[in-house]
Amino acid sequence: MISVIIPTYNRGEELKELLSSLGNQTYPRDYFEIIVVDDGSTDGTESTVKSLAKAYGLCLRYFYQENRGPGPSRNLGMAKARGDVFVFIDSDCIASPDWLEQIASAMSTGEIDAFGGRDTFHPDFPVLLKAIDYSMTSFIGTGGTRGRSGLQVARYYPRSFNMGFRREVYEKIGGMRNLRHGQDIEFSNRIHRNGFRVAFLPDVVVFHKRRTSMKRFFKQIFNWGVTRINLGRIDRQMLRPVHALPALAVAVYLLLALGTLHSRYALLTWLGATGLAGFILIFAFIQAALIHRSIRVGALSMVALCIQVIAYGLGFLSGACKMLFSRGQEPVEGFTKHYYD
Repeated sequence: MISVIIPTYNRGEELKELLSSLGNQTYPRDYFEIIVVDDGSTDGTESTVKSLAKAYGLCLRYFYQENRGPGPSRNLGMAKARGDVFVFIDSDCIASPDWLEQIASAMSTGEIDAFGGRDTFHPDFPVLLKAIDYSMTSFIGTGGTRGRSGLQVARYYPRSFNMGFRREVYEKIGGMRNLRHGQDIEFSNRIHRNGFRVAFLPDVVVFHKRRTSMKRFFKQIFNWGVTRINLGRIDRQMLRPVHALPALAVAVYLLLALGTLHSRYALLTWLGATGLAGFILIFAFIQAALIHRSIRVGALSMVALCIQVIAYGLGFLSGACKMLFSRGQEPVEGFTKHYYD
């Protein structure tokens, strides 16, 4: 049996789409269960979940806990799971019709112990979400670290929006650490460290809605930059030179901009850097516009890429500075109003 574990907090509307997609899987319903862990919702999530489970004839179990974050929520889900394979999917995702069938097929070979799947856009998504998807999944945006096939600049870590593993993995390494962000990367790192076989499965697809505004996107990526510092403090394997590139680019560009006030050489170098950045953005515009057949998506993809690089770079620099001046091993923080915001 496959146990599908879904943490949620005030995402009732999103859960309708997700549970609908799980109710229309090509995989037999008798072979999987759904575990929804409600992390303190106040929007009537329980009634929404139970009514949908009844409508689609799903084997669904609902658990409630006071708000503690997605890591503890997934830990509760794993503790309650009955399956031989545990699968994580986020509430802002929609599973492709053969999602579970592809998972079952891959795991039945006995060749892998854990996997991550692909996240992409749905044709019905609005322009903004398609642009953010391009920024997050293209080689220009993330260097293949999120599992795209082909060249990758860093080790692949399955992410909790679409990942799974055998029960034996959980029994050996335990659950997720109580981190505000990056719990899934740290969890995947322990899977690697314990010698389990990890694979990227491009046919295991979810449609990921991501953030719905550029402001929220900026905050999310800023926090990821801060998180990379925290992950590096836990295990240096999770902090490689490539992770510092956005921060280096932002810092150098700002220093060159300041230097233009005093040096002709700095001005020429800054103009060269600006030209290179412009060339990359034009390439991204053309690529995104061709993929989506939309000039608007191409234009917004350039904006999303700029926000992504700047936000991650600033978050990384902020985390590094806070770490240098902090005492002890407490995690450094970014935007902290609420995890789910």
